[in-house]
Amino acid sequence: MRTWTYISLFSSAGVGCYGFKEQGFECIATSELLEKRLDIQRFNQKCKYETGYIGGDISLPKNQAKIFEEIQRWKNNDKIKEVDVIIATPPCQGMSVANHKKKDEIGRNSLILESISLVQKVLPRYFVFENVRAFLNTECVDVNGKKDSIGNKIKNELGASYNIEARIINFKDYGANSSRTRTLVIGVRKDLLDITPYDIFPKQTSEKTLRKVIGKFPSLTEMGEISSEDIYHFFRNYDKRMLPWVIHTLEGHSAFDNICVQYRPHSIKSGKIVLNTNKNGDKYRRCEWDKVMPCVHTRNDILASQSTIHPRDNRVFSIRELMALMNIPDTFKWTSASFKEQNAWPLKRKQEFLRKEEMNIRQSIGEAVPTCIFSQIARNICQVEEKILDSKQIEEIIKKHKLANRDILKDFVKDNPLHLPEDSLSKIIEVVNINRDKTAAFYTPKSIIFDIVNSLPTFESKSIKILEPSVGVGNFIPFLCEKYRDKRIDLDVIDIDESSIEFLKLLMLKRSFPNLSIRYFNIDFLDYQTDEYYDIVIGNPPFGKITDKKLLYHYRGQAYNQKTANIFAFFIEKSKELGKWVSLIMPKSVLTAPEFDATRSYLQQQTDVHSIIDFGERGFPGVKIETIMLLFSSVLSHRNSKSIQVSSYITREIYLQDSKDVFDEQLGFWVIYTNSVFRKIKKSLCLNIFSFYRDRSITKKHTKSRGKIRVLKSRNIGNNCIVDIPGYDAYLDDMASFPVGKLMDTYSILVPNLSYNPRACFLPKGMIADGSVAILHPQRSIKLTEKDLNFFASDEFREFYKIGRNFGTRTLNIDRNSVKLWGIKRG
Repeated sequence: MRTWTYISLFSSAGVGCYGFKEQGFECIATSELLEKRLDIQRFNQKCKYETGYIGGDISLPKNQAKIFEEIQRWKNNDKIKEVDVIIATPPCQGMSVANHKKKDEIGRNSLILESISLVQKVLPRYFVFENVRAFLNTECVDVNGKKDSIGNKIKNELGASYNIEARIINFKDYGANSSRTRTLVIGVRKDLLDITPYDIFPKQTSEKTLRKVIGKFPSLTEMGEISSEDIYHFFRNYDKRMLPWVIHTLEGHSAFDNICVQYRPHSIKSGKIVLNTNKNGDKYRRCEWDKVMPCVHTRNDILASQSTIHPRDNRVFSIRELMALMNIPDTFKWTSASFKEQNAWPLKRKQEFLRKEEMNIRQSIGEAVPTCIFSQIARNICQVEEKILDSKQIEEIIKKHKLANRDILKDFVKDNPLHLPEDSLSKIIEVVNINRDKTAAFYTPKSIIFDIVNSLPTFESKSIKILEPSVGVGNFIPFLCEKYRDKRIDLDVIDIDESSIEFLKLLMLKRSFPNLSIRYFNIDFLDYQTDEYYDIVIGNPPFGKITDKKLLYHYRGQAYNQKTANIFAFFIEKSKELGKWVSLIMPKSVLTAPEFDATRSYLQQQTDVHSIIDFGERGFPGVKIETIMLLFSSVLSHRNSKSIQVSSYITREIYLQDSKDVFDEQLGFWVIYTNSVFRKIKKSLCLNIFSFYRDRSITKKHTKSRGKIRVLKSRNIGNNCIVDIPGYDAYLDDMASFPVGKLMDTYSILVPNLSYNPRACFLPKGMIADGSVAILHPQRSIKLTEKDLNFFASDEFREFYKIGRNFGTRTLNIDRNSVKLWGIKRG
């Protein structure tokens, strides 16, 4: 059975993360500054190992080291492979609107940076941050003294590795028994392709009134009274001179509202009534039975705090009532003794216990996250992971239920006899789509869609128009509706495949999006005619060469790029004409390939390229293609050509790149990873000095193990040498029928065509190369030396070359663009 694990930072008494314990999670380590709070966690047996309780300042290296020791302990003893969740609820006094004694709190606010740093180092599957409403906009400062908002820090430091959703929500709408407006940030590691933060967020539910939550508790009428049934249900003492103020306060009113002055909060000075200052409207306020309980604050022990007076009794709420209002289960322990033992104590011992522990308990409750919130998050994590179907399971379902038959598949989707989630149904439909190869329609993982939709702009208007030009079975739709959940969405969807539209309609019958109006079009998007102009055009258009010459001629007749035969390039241009913002998945080759020179020029001249996400090969598991997402605006009046946001799944970085560096005029293609190292090496090189040639007409069927002319292949190319490989070397007797023969005995160098590690050697006399090798011919004035060839195999050039090739893994052909990177040192 799987062991679910978590780490809790700034955990106080562990009230919130007790919800993870409720759902069967094991706590690897929990950190808390105050030992008395950590003791409460011990009472609840939160950690399996005593060493998991880490007291003191978590910003100290020695305490952080303890966390990693615990992780290693669990890996050694319990055979876990990784940490599932890191939870962080750092101190919020510097951000809280309830704190009227703020000084310079930026240091306390910066404690979130310790949480971010630990997430970066541990790389758990999920992280959860919780704090006050103002959390994301609050300023913090890093170790270098650089100030930034907490929201930007989270995005910039963790956004490359995690899909992140941050929301300001009131927990009362998500199952909590009292009002508590907070910021909740959830991150899901991007390699969890079928899971997004939307799956993990607690689900909305109806709010509960105070009567429903605590109406069952017996009334307490005597000051100091302790319920015989429950030690934690008691009437807290207060100054008896305040009693008349409370007695005369009506439900929903403050004692400051009382008509008679002597019943308002006051002091007596020189025999005269001096009214207290009323800074908050909810001081000395009596709560209302039939409304939701206001926020439970840290100072829930005094009448002068906010909304602390019981709706009926003349007292503040008891600990047991506060526990119910914060969804803390009765099983939660505040001491080592059992609840039964505590209730059996003599009255004096009960009073002594409460006198000693009450304030710590009350403050722990007031600082906590309602237990049910974290319990829901923990449950959602378990459930969503359990429901994921791998490719083998999908194939078994298809075979068992004979879903390759379209009519049977339609009934299966309608009835959903296995109660599969919608994304699993979508996967099945995509797998059995017999036209998939023809239309190049592949299932887009949820993680990828989330990342793409999350990068879309916000709009001030109450409604937006969206077009999805190659909709498939509508995997983008739920994410668009969630992203723009506060707006009306008019969505037009297009697909050339009638079957996809048909199945999309079936899936939409199972979905409920109150803010969505949708129209379906079963046509070729490139022939779509409309007067509509959309706010967003988004999707995953088909990739691949158009082999029908008549159709290619038709498409080129409407396009700027007259040289490409790849359909997605035409989608780019058509989308630009129809939308203000365009976000499309496309092959990574668009960044560099000569075939797309005109497409890049078109984008540079007629759009504002806003952001690029490099998925590498992670975009479509099992499909051997590198992809990117390109987001651009076609409204040039809004053009911001100074920077482009680049997010990389390869390097796990997010950064702003100067557009001049991306649109490299000297190279003639886009380089999205340009950095100071690349710029420095580039400046030191003479570039654009080679022409190149590759002859792919020589194949294995033409060569033999012996002959007059040796044919060199990629593995024969060493660093300034030819490598002999028994059983690999190839020969020809005659070069007359092969065009590459004209380069024999020329002053050229050989480089492997597809290689992560570039290297070069001179073309030897009497030898030639096949198509796995590019033959580079220098300009007449260039005389290469062995030193130059050694440079091509150096770490310096290889780093430069990797960046210039955008860390490609499959788009590595030497062509008329990439050959420009092969330069020699100046001087």
